[in-house]
Amino acid sequence: MTGYVIAPPPIASVAVEGSADRFAVRRIFCVGRNYAEHAREMGGDPAAEPPFFFTKPADAVVASGAHVPYPTATADLHHEAELVVALGKDGSAVSAEQALDLVWGYAAGNDLTRRDLQAAAKAARRPWDMSKGFDASAVVGALRPAAAGTPTGRIRCYVDGVLTQDADLAEMIWPVAGIIAHLSQLVALRAGDLIFTGTPAGVGPIARGQCCEVVIDGLQPATVHIV
Repeated sequence: MTGYVIAPPPIASVAVEGSADRFAVRRIFCVGRNYAEHAREMGGDPAAEPPFFFTKPADAVVASGAHVPYPTATADLHHEAELVVALGKDGSAVSAEQALDLVWGYAAGNDLTRRDLQAAAKAARRPWDMSKGFDASAVVGALRPAAAGTPTGRIRCYVDGVLTQDADLAEMIWPVAGIIAHLSQLVALRAGDLIFTGTPAGVGPIARGQCCEVVIDGLQPATVHIV
């Protein structure tokens, strides 16, 4: 009988609204610059390119309400409020018309970013994985099953109760179905994958001792305390 030379790692998972069951996470994909104002905020042209993606490790997931240490190697931790899509079915090269059939549920999320590391990597034309894929960098609230419908309305972010981001989900350049369809041309999507769908304008710092809350209409909030 074949065994493992080290113990397998725990399965990363996120909460499910109204249930004791959890959603096992396989991979985390994130969309860059998917709101026009944020694309301009980061120096890009929202009309110039199709969606692009970066990743975070599955074990970067943090439950809403967690107390997270201020990350190492940065002096400029930023919040990025995002709608998170959880896939419950596999799919490859799917059409936009088929894409929503893959969705298991939706959640509020926060793509924590070491902005100074990202800026330095961009300036040197190097990968910026370490600015995005660090420990405890993917805050995810409880998932609401897709049967309740695709979320609509406002997405907001508050730092210590002060509003920092406020937009409508309809302002996404690439809607959820388009994101899934495009990503499925690049990789074979699998049940358990999460997709962070991009952040609106207004990204900014979170300091030690502050609380950051992402609120999306109809979903449970994603809250993190930086300690």
